Amino acid sequence: MSNGNYIEQLCCFSLTRQEAVIYEALLTHGEMTGYEVAKETGISRSNVYAALSALVEKGAAYLIEGDATKYTPVELKQFTANTIAELQKTAAYLEAHAPKKAHISEGYITVLGAKNIRNKIREMIEKTQLRLYILAPGEIISEFDKELKQLTAEKKKVVILTDSYKLAGAKIYETSPEKGQLRLITDSAYVLTGELTGDEHDTCLYSAQKNLIEVMKEALKNKIILLEDKK
Repeated sequence: MSNGNYIEQLCCFSLTRQEAVIYEALLTHGEMTGYEVAKETGISRSNVYAALSALVEKGAAYLIEGDATKYTPVELKQFTANTIAELQKTAAYLEAHAPKKAHISEGYITVLGAKNIRNKIREMIEKTQLRLYILAPGEIISEFDKELKQLTAEKKKVVILTDSYKLAGAKIYETSPEKGQLRLITDSAYVLTGELTGDEHDTCLYSAQKNLIEVMKEALKNKIILLEDKK
């Protein structure tokens, strides 16, 4: 039986769900005929042969000609590396030929879904020029450990209010954020506030509005003062 999460992750590499299931079967069993794949996966033979042809085209499998046509998987590490390399080339082309940059709204932007929120956090951290303030549970902050370490390595100011996270070079204030609570300010210019629990319904508000930024800065400042007074 296929691992559902494993299949979902394979689909991130431009495979349909059926192709991912068949690729997993090939990785598990090695060389297989279309008939064997259909028997193993329960997918109809017509769909199996279409998916096998697609896997060959996408660089996930090789076709072996012989008395019986068989398919063998491309090693997973090689397949993912090749796919990433192709995407990087495509991304470079798109960036080089992109339309003139549009005006970025300074209003209030709603970011929906845990995946999109994580991407926004990562983007904000990577674009930080001078300073970053973040209030969140340690389990959330630890997801961005690599990016935060890069900021401290570059001697940028990092202030963290959390329950269970340590980072050399950052100023840490121990507190107890609510589950999923997130407050992030970068360079006193951008703010992200809302909830990140890992759910597709998670919602955060992103803005460059000075009024909201000042309110958030004041709230974090007051919390820091209270935490320092308790020491």
